[in-house]
Amino acid sequence: MEITVEYAGEYFSLDPEQPFHVGRQGDLELDDNLFLHRNFLEISHSDGLWWLTNVGARLTATVTDSSGGVNAWLAPGARLPIVFEQTTVVFTAGPTTYEFTIHAKGPAFRIAPRDSADDGQSTIGHVPLTESQKLLILALAEPVLRREGTGTSEIPSSASAAERLGWTSTRFNRKLDNVCDKFDRIGVQGMRGGQGKLATNRRARLVEHAVSSRLVTKDDLGLLDAAAAGTDDDTGA
Repeated sequence: MEITVEYAGEYFSLDPEQPFHVGRQGDLELDDNLFLHRNFLEISHSDGLWWLTNVGARLTATVTDSSGGVNAWLAPGARLPIVFEQTTVVFTAGPTTYEFTIHAKGPAFRIAPRDSADDGQSTIGHVPLTESQKLLILALAEPVLRREGTGTSEIPSSASAAERLGWTSTRFNRKLDNVCDKFDRIGVQGMRGGQGKLATNRRARLVEHAVSSRLVTKDDLGLLDAAAAGTDDDTGA
């Protein structure tokens, strides 16, 4: 199986005999972000398979197939086999979110397209989201969704996202707590705040999960402009 990495319009062909590193230094050298490991992710070939390994000490990555049907959390020291035709990798270091795509020629698995049903609510697992909760996620994910292809983007602060929606900071933070709590209850990692977990990391993790699982897409961005032109009537969580 041949592997190619795509990042910000550049393509890198991988050699099965040589590990490929992603980080502040390495084969895919990202920007000079001191929050980013020199070598964070490694793509290598062994035992007849290609593997994606987190060789960093602190950061995590979200890994998903092209349909968003498979979504995995890659913690430090963990590794996953690369088995899909297209695998998207999203991670955040400091205020910056990065995304690259792994293309496989002759993948082991192919995912059939999922049928989408529009019942007025967005659902991950058995957790429904209200309109205002989806708007909150869109306000945080807007820079990622407006970016063309892979590359980098900045996660807005809570104050900036609240201003984008015309909400008070108190309302925004209350709804952020509720949304993160919902995802935490169904097992999505990184949604809890608290000691050692800054709010920035929680917002970034929410964006990673929502974008990679296709909970929000570029087609939804019109909802933000509509919300900015008026106020939504949802007063629920």
